[in-house]
Amino acid sequence: MLKKKAISIFFALTMIVGLALTGCSSSSSGESSEGSSGGDDVTVKLMHLWPSGSSKQHNMIVNDIAAEYEKANPGVKIEQEILSNEQYKEKLKVLSASNELPDVGMTWAAGFLDPYVKGNKFAPLDDILEGGLKDSFIAGTTEAYAVDGKTYGLPLELNISPVYYNKKIFEKYNLEVPETYEDFKKIVKTLADNGVTPITLGNKDRWTGSLWYMYLADRLGGPETLTNAINRSGTFEDPALVKAAEEIQNLVGMDAFVKGFNGLSNDEAKGPFMNEQAAMYLMGSWELPNYTTNEDVPQEFRDSVGFFKFPTVEGGKGDINSFVGGPGVGLFVSEDSEVKEEAKKFVEFFVQKWGERSVTDAGVIPATKVDTASVDLPQMYIDVLDELSNASNITLYADVQMSASVAEEHLNMIQALFGGEVKPEEFAKAHEEALASEE
Repeated sequence: MLKKKAISIFFALTMIVGLALTGCSSSSSGESSEGSSGGDDVTVKLMHLWPSGSSKQHNMIVNDIAAEYEKANPGVKIEQEILSNEQYKEKLKVLSASNELPDVGMTWAAGFLDPYVKGNKFAPLDDILEGGLKDSFIAGTTEAYAVDGKTYGLPLELNISPVYYNKKIFEKYNLEVPETYEDFKKIVKTLADNGVTPITLGNKDRWTGSLWYMYLADRLGGPETLTNAINRSGTFEDPALVKAAEEIQNLVGMDAFVKGFNGLSNDEAKGPFMNEQAAMYLMGSWELPNYTTNEDVPQEFRDSVGFFKFPTVEGGKGDINSFVGGPGVGLFVSEDSEVKEEAKKFVEFFVQKWGERSVTDAGVIPATKVDTASVDLPQMYIDVLDELSNASNITLYADVQMSASVAEEHLNMIQALFGGEVKPEEFAKAHEEALASEE
């Protein structure tokens, strides 16, 4: 089983090496799927989490890839079902329990993937990787989807989570990008005192609040402390992790977050930032399209958005070049699919076409190699790639590192922590009990 550990600088360095290489060869891009022509028509059911409203570019690319595959493979129909992030996760559980998973769907790495693999729900995909596809991926990314030496998902994205900020709001109040956590708290106070929402946060989804906790844990305890607590070589009762929880509640007490944050979904929380009513928004680099290529977003706003690295804490062991992130969603094929071979062919086709299109059309970082010299990239996108090149560490999202049951407890405790319903020590103890129950 994949060890639950931080995604280290290995990801960052190998990505930059990969980006310098020529893009993936078209020789295995699946221009035609032999064996699908003739005979009965084939329907491949695809379930994904990129609605046209909140993920316009992603949705458009999926539609285009599906249409291109259908055109190249007469008799094959790609039937899509699209859900929001949290709806998707819940439905995946339900469909898995009833043995009705879609032929192709989306999964996350590590702990999220593990129970589906143990339940024999996802098919191994090493056979299509061995055909030369593996060389198309940035080194280390597919390993995050491996269990006991077999690969059960093919990653589409590689992400880090910076703090996006509104330059105009910062300029209005003479604020500068913070390098230390004390500077950051002064920014929060200045904005709150002037009636401006410092940070928007949709913590109804809970993993959003976990990003804040993870960064504070990293900056206080260093890059291994949280991960060690999860993999049981350490403990959540480590003083740095308890202090991180305490700092979350200090920020809440400073009115750092948008009003009603625990009742807002992430999609709802985007509004105050996009409408220039909130100054900051901590989120993954999958949000880059809204600040670079999304023509539905006013150019004036896109020009006003910048980003900065989560600041260091005085006396802490963390490095400002350490990020929360890792591989994003990947594609799986259902083990029980009645069209498994066709589904695998579609997945192989999809990941390569996604790598070609996602860079310029959606402004996201794909998990496959890209020839940066051959594409015209927005400046913010280039800046994010530069940060990846300098990253000292990339720690995989905490809930993804955990098993499903522990992740649920973690996310519930995150929401309770932000809501002031538990003390930092109780937060730590609850994690220890959840982890101990699985030992």
